Amino acid sequence: MMKALLLKEFYVASRTCRSFLLVIAVFFALSFFGRNSQFFFLYPLTMVGMIPVTLLSYDERDGWDKYSLTLPCTRAQLVSAKYLIGLIFGGVVFLLVELLLLIGLSMGGNFDFLSMSSALLLMGLLGPSILMPFVFKFGSEKGRIAYYFVLALLFAVIAFLIGMGFYEYLNGFSWLVIGAAVLLYLGSWRLSILFYEKREL
Repeated sequence: MMKALLLKEFYVASRTCRSFLLVIAVFFALSFFGRNSQFFFLYPLTMVGMIPVTLLSYDERDGWDKYSLTLPCTRAQLVSAKYLIGLIFGGVVFLLVELLLLIGLSMGGNFDFLSMSSALLLMGLLGPSILMPFVFKFGSEKGRIAYYFVLALLFAVIAFLIGMGFYEYLNGFSWLVIGAAVLLYLGSWRLSILFYEKREL
């Protein structure tokens, strides 16, 4: 059943989230010319992390959230499909970022690869980890305000941290940061399941 749910998410995403591909391509291209290229990596990671929230909004608009209750799947599986699709899309973009970082290093870039990677991973997972439990508890309509608030807050924090050169301070703590990012996402996943199982549809 989980395979069928993931296929459904891929199908909906392919029809509704094509603009994300253009945004990602543009920002990756700009990363070669931008002075603070880490911003051009963080923005696509943050945007792709919001794809599950976008998909959930379409589900509720089309009545899928209620229809899915008639199918032989649990609410935990419905939530898990969103988190897994987020990991898949986010993982692909993150691997592309890693490739661009390696290219940057080969062209004489002056940064610590592991520190930069861990910082990007944490910031990429932070948005969906914060927002998705809220959306699964209250729904996408009420969650839309939180959606824009979290996006604005994230980009403000990102701009501030980039200005401070935050990734430079992670040298020696990169694996702890990676572990914290993973635990944050898993904790959000579990919390969303608990919320959605108790929510009245």
